Amino acid sequence: MLAKIQKWGNSQGLRIAKNLLADAKLGVGDEVDIRVKDGIMIVTPTQKIRGKHRLEDLVARIPENYQPGEANWGEPMGKEAW
Repeated sequence: MLAKIQKWGNSQGLRIAKNLLADAKLGVGDEVDIRVKDGIMIVTPTQKIRGKHRLEDLVARIPENYQPGEANWGEPMGKEAW
């Protein structure tokens, strides 16, 4: 399939046909990684993550000597049972 690079505001864009996106299992708003190798542009989907962080990455940042403690949220304000 041929496509044309077009100017959109201060950027350039490339329209991708819906069937090509479906074949690549991509949709509007999905993030992709774009790189150039030997003059060829390569577009690959990034790993889909709900939100912006992976749980494994967040857990890996917890220090090994971390000891959780209790938090004092103050006296009950309503009909809470403690």
